[in-house]
Amino acid sequence: MQPPGRSLPRSWTSTLKLPKSNFPPRVSPADRTKYLKRCTDDLYAWQRRERAAAKPFILHDGPPYANGELHIGHALNKILKDIINRIQLGRGKQVRYVPGWDCHGLPIELKALQGLRDAGIVDKSVNPAVIRKSARQLARQTVKEQMKGFKGFGVMADWENYWKTMDRDFEMRQLGIFREMVDHGLIYRKFKPVYWSPSTGTALAEAELEYKDDHVSTAALIKFPLASVPEHITKNPSLDSNEISAVIWTTTPWTLPANAAIAVSESLEYAIVQSEKHGYLLIAQSRFEYLQSMLRENLSIIVPSILGSELAEKATYRPLFKSPDAEAQPIIGADFVTADSGSGLVHCAPGHGMEDYEACLARGIEVFAPVNDEGRFTEKAMPHDPTRLTGKVVLGEGNEAVLEYAKTRNQLLAQHKYEHKYPYDWRSKRPIIVRATEQWFADVADIRKNALKSLEDVRFVPETGKSRLDNFVKNRSEWCISRQRAWGVPIPALYHRTTGEAVLTKDSVSHIMNTIQERGVDAWWTDSADDIAWVPPCLQDDSAGYRRGTDTMDVWFDSGTSWAEIDVPTEGRTHPADVYLEGSDQHRGWFQSGLLTYTAHQLASGTNDTRAPFRNLITHGFTLDEDGRKMSKSIGNTIPPQTIMDGTLLPPLKPRKSKGKKQPENQEPTYDALGPDALRLWAAGSDYTHDVVVGKQVLQGVHTSLHKFRVTFKLLLGALSDFQPENVVPYDQLQQVDRIALKHLSDMVLASEKSYDNFEFYKAVNTMNRWANLEFSSFYMEAIKDRLYTLGENSNSRRAAQTALFYIYAYLQQVLAPITPLLVEETWEHTPEAIKLHNGHPLQRIGTSPTTEWQNPALDTNYQEIVAVHSVIKNLQEQARGKKQLGSSLQSFVHLSLPGATTSVFHQYLSELPDLFVVSSVTLGVPGESIPNEIAQAEWQYASECELPNGQKGLVHVYAPLASKCPRCWRYAVPETEAIDEICGRCESVVAELEA
Repeated sequence: MQPPGRSLPRSWTSTLKLPKSNFPPRVSPADRTKYLKRCTDDLYAWQRRERAAAKPFILHDGPPYANGELHIGHALNKILKDIINRIQLGRGKQVRYVPGWDCHGLPIELKALQGLRDAGIVDKSVNPAVIRKSARQLARQTVKEQMKGFKGFGVMADWENYWKTMDRDFEMRQLGIFREMVDHGLIYRKFKPVYWSPSTGTALAEAELEYKDDHVSTAALIKFPLASVPEHITKNPSLDSNEISAVIWTTTPWTLPANAAIAVSESLEYAIVQSEKHGYLLIAQSRFEYLQSMLRENLSIIVPSILGSELAEKATYRPLFKSPDAEAQPIIGADFVTADSGSGLVHCAPGHGMEDYEACLARGIEVFAPVNDEGRFTEKAMPHDPTRLTGKVVLGEGNEAVLEYAKTRNQLLAQHKYEHKYPYDWRSKRPIIVRATEQWFADVADIRKNALKSLEDVRFVPETGKSRLDNFVKNRSEWCISRQRAWGVPIPALYHRTTGEAVLTKDSVSHIMNTIQERGVDAWWTDSADDIAWVPPCLQDDSAGYRRGTDTMDVWFDSGTSWAEIDVPTEGRTHPADVYLEGSDQHRGWFQSGLLTYTAHQLASGTNDTRAPFRNLITHGFTLDEDGRKMSKSIGNTIPPQTIMDGTLLPPLKPRKSKGKKQPENQEPTYDALGPDALRLWAAGSDYTHDVVVGKQVLQGVHTSLHKFRVTFKLLLGALSDFQPENVVPYDQLQQVDRIALKHLSDMVLASEKSYDNFEFYKAVNTMNRWANLEFSSFYMEAIKDRLYTLGENSNSRRAAQTALFYIYAYLQQVLAPITPLLVEETWEHTPEAIKLHNGHPLQRIGTSPTTEWQNPALDTNYQEIVAVHSVIKNLQEQARGKKQLGSSLQSFVHLSLPGATTSVFHQYLSELPDLFVVSSVTLGVPGESIPNEIAQAEWQYASECELPNGQKGLVHVYAPLASKCPRCWRYAVPETEAIDEICGRCESVVAELEA
């Protein structure tokens, strides 16, 4: 009944504790700019200052290339690094992350040349100094533009002290490491085959190649008449002639002018077969059918079995492209010969093949490569008939001319198109050749053992990265470090003007370094060729004089030595850097060059304890579109990172309209610009150890997830608007549902932290998403809304719910801080002052683990039983809704007939069950006993069997309430005999206390 002397309020809203928060539904561009600065530049400066004595955490930046606009792969890379740094910041470390840029190399040089060409001031003999000036300007401008983009991703770094490989200090450190390797005998010059790019006119390292699977070559079967054969073979009675020809198969006929030997396998069996058209032919025994199919004729086996060892070093043949009176060439044994394809005999051109070179070198066979820098035959290819091949492109008309000549000599047996894997220059996207030239090499064989040993205590993510890097190092004996370009760090070698002999010693390099320090590195190219200041005094008396070399260092040597940039005392550290993180292609690139140069440095320094420059080596995959294709500008399937951040890629979650205005029909829709956090959540939520898909469908899920976190923070801030930390309710006074919520929170935090420790950010994101959508939003918030909004402000029950939300708020900030720092920074802006004073800034505080008190496994069992029953209740409610008998779930009563009703969790939680199920009443019984009469009297009722997680079964009844709706709390808890607008007894008490 209504208490005397009080009139009935027209509205009960003023008596409710509805959530109050000024946290906006979306952030304004001005505020985003403010938050971005706070959580990046300001935060980095703060931690460098306030944690000066803390243990440093160093993520060494694999320098991006200063050439072109940022793409989605850049975003993935830089954001993953930033997440790692922020995780360590939350562990109390002082983060040291100094960004760097790789500024030398061919792509920038080619771009600079194109700019000069467009300006009409370039030709083939352009001064290298002009190229260098233009390339430097281009790289400098690109660095500025890329830096702005990286900052926009929310990356926290020491942006004021970034480094570039073209900085003088960097170049001097690089030359110092090079000098150490020279002094240790690890640098040498040799004439041997290297990967050569005719399209860019320079030698290449393995890391600068990409392999095209569908390259088409013209393959050919060529016969070489044997000049001498072991006597026991020629005396075979089945042979009526001594004219036998060895058959080779090649996919590079253009290398035949450089042929110097034919290789066989000493363990293979060979046969002499007879062709009516081509005479006696020597092939591997197992390749008989293949040769028949290629020659399209029936062949006869004349001598069925000759062991390769009977031919190796005992037979010779007549060369094809040398003069008729040229000496015969040897047949040699080689391990790399197999009978898997071709003829089982391999033509060896030591000037055009790595294995050929090694095999011929061991026998003193001369290296010969009659191909120039442009990939054209020189006159030495066929000196007795120079007009036939000279000047022809070996990968084009030169190849055809070689085959035509073989045909005129009746030595071309067959030719065909052959699709296979072939190396291309990764910059020009054109095929390369293997060509012997005079190049500088670093000796990897000498340091390989130590390099591999140093990887034993490195943590690889994913683990397969170890075997990948191991294999690259194991299979490498030397590293071609010289490039025939102008834009780079010079190889500081001097060459005698008469003999051409190179001078490269510790003293000569030191002298040149001192001159560079004094004059600048560009002076190596701009100073007069006769300037003897570059020549060490001990060599200046030679009347012939010395010239400066023109080769530059491989850019992988540049970036590989960047570990020297790490300015942290090594005392107490096992490795210079805690983390190296780059794309999976860097196993053969930066990871390897960093490992090799650092290992060489340690050996040269006399360090006994060999370590890698990194403690953790992390690799990520490439970005793919939604069709699984690698993103590429040429395909046109790239997604600019900015379109993800500014929202132009996706429509808003809900359409927005201007108040009071009708939208024009043709007006573009308004998009939600979610900023860097959207990009970051995509990166964090992807399993980066594989190739990562990005597209509208993927990003819509990211969009929804980020929106959910934002709504969650708004709910929390609204519910905590009147909460003071001193209002915290002790754990033993919390309700059971609050304890379940803290158990869920604890599980989420601990799982997320474990995922962070394992660099498995996507698992943390999945854990947080599941918690936010299910355990927090669908379960806990639904269960406590009534307590939060309708109970007395200081009631223990309401404060208990707020206590759980207070912890949830702090820990949600903690786990999201590395991934969505702008959102977390924004929550700080709107956090009540009392909570700010108690908790401290979420991006600055050291993270904590949930108390063990919350880790009660029995709560998980309880939750599973509650959920099992709740799902049945919801199904029954949906049946009532389908018949329009039910609107709000509060418009229902529930009766549970469950086993062990007096001892079960439902009995313990009986007073909380209406909140948990969001219904107006819950009663409890046991199976077999008669159900309450009110169920039979209800306007409608539904029942269903329910199976608990332990296998026991019960019965659930959902029925129409036998009470009226309370206009204040909306529960059906007012006896039907009361007045229509009367509030329930519980609300009466709250209102009375409020008015008092």
